[in-house]
Amino acid sequence: MTDEILPAIAGEILTGEAALSVAGKDWGNLIHTRPGLVVRPASATDVAVVLRFAAARGLPIAARGAGHSPYGQGQVEGGILLDMTSLPPRRVVTGELVSVDAGARWREVLETTLPYGLAPPVLTDYLELTVAGTLVVGGIGGATHHHGTQTDGVVALEVVTGAGEVIICSRESDDDLFDAVLGGLGQCGVITRATLRLTPAPARARRWKLYYDSLPAFLADQRAVVRDGRFDYVEGQLIPVGDGWRYMLEAVAYYSPPAGPDEAALLDSLAFVESEAEDTVYFDFLNRMADGEAALRAEGSWFHPHPWLNVFLTDDTVERFVAETLAATGERELGATGLVLLYSVRNDRLKTPLFTVPPGELSWLFSPLRVGSPHDPLHNARLLELNVDLYRKARDLGGKVYPSNALPMSTEDWRAHFGEAWPKLADAKARYAPGNLLNPGQCLRVP
Repeated sequence: MTDEILPAIAGEILTGEAALSVAGKDWGNLIHTRPGLVVRPASATDVAVVLRFAAARGLPIAARGAGHSPYGQGQVEGGILLDMTSLPPRRVVTGELVSVDAGARWREVLETTLPYGLAPPVLTDYLELTVAGTLVVGGIGGATHHHGTQTDGVVALEVVTGAGEVIICSRESDDDLFDAVLGGLGQCGVITRATLRLTPAPARARRWKLYYDSLPAFLADQRAVVRDGRFDYVEGQLIPVGDGWRYMLEAVAYYSPPAGPDEAALLDSLAFVESEAEDTVYFDFLNRMADGEAALRAEGSWFHPHPWLNVFLTDDTVERFVAETLAATGERELGATGLVLLYSVRNDRLKTPLFTVPPGELSWLFSPLRVGSPHDPLHNARLLELNVDLYRKARDLGGKVYPSNALPMSTEDWRAHFGEAWPKLADAKARYAPGNLLNPGQCLRVP
């Protein structure tokens, strides 16, 4: 495949070894699938031209943002890869909305909105992900128990369908496409622009790290603070200590001086055994992973395989499931720089039709974020087997996946995952992106 076969576009068409090599890797560093060429579009029109070209010739095509997929979801074998970070950076705040290019990093969105005293209500822990990259899976973070997922804050989208048609959609216009794109794994179209709801941004963040020696106490306190909403941000982390585990509740209150958080009221009745507190500028809290990223890049493990797993557990199974998993998890199963997250969300805050969690009042995101070996593919394969085992166990107990994983998923797996929402997604995919050509790395096919 060469650039001569494509119609003229304003963007770039790359066929060199360097571009193809980068496009054949991702954050997970487990799947390496090279495209035939890379297109860096300069507009939605470019995207439409390329998608029409691919559809007419039966060529597979994938959209890539920051390349943070864990298992080849943004890769394509021998086809066309769209590098969406090349879209021009048009970012406009109007009232309490911001319109941004789909390839914008969430950090760049914040840098656009904070001068207006506004911010998206939900942000992922890592701000270098792209807007479209998280909207196709949901986008979850420590404020989800208040505001839902990032998809719940979307007002409108510009989408290029798999057939190459540019459509502006929202809950009021072309809502079937809107609902199929948000959380739809990139199966119906490519997001080129998004309009997002904003909320007032505080000046500062007071962050407490509350430590527990007991998993039941940690879970009970997390349930309490998620239900009563006393903190603006809540996440949990499970920390290996010697032969056992310690549990850390990360709880944050946002504020703007001269008023400040009432620490006594916020921490009242919580059963932690030790605590730490720090106070930072709001943006610095949100961007707190920047220093850790720099350290991991310098140390090298940033570039190692990342067989990550994210599953949602039911409230009545979380304690036993987590305890049994931790009992079988040591450094070899997690990696020296791996970590485990566990935090709760309120299901009534989740409004996106395709964002699927177990039934009940609360769901728990359980995330063994493993780090593999760059020199031991057999070990990495074993870590993937552990992911499959945990996924099946969670599924059999009523759990669901958060759809960004190092986990082989079949169409039947996705059908079971989406459940009652599956027919609408399948119908939209057949209508807007026939041929199963778009983002084939998700392994989701319909007739």
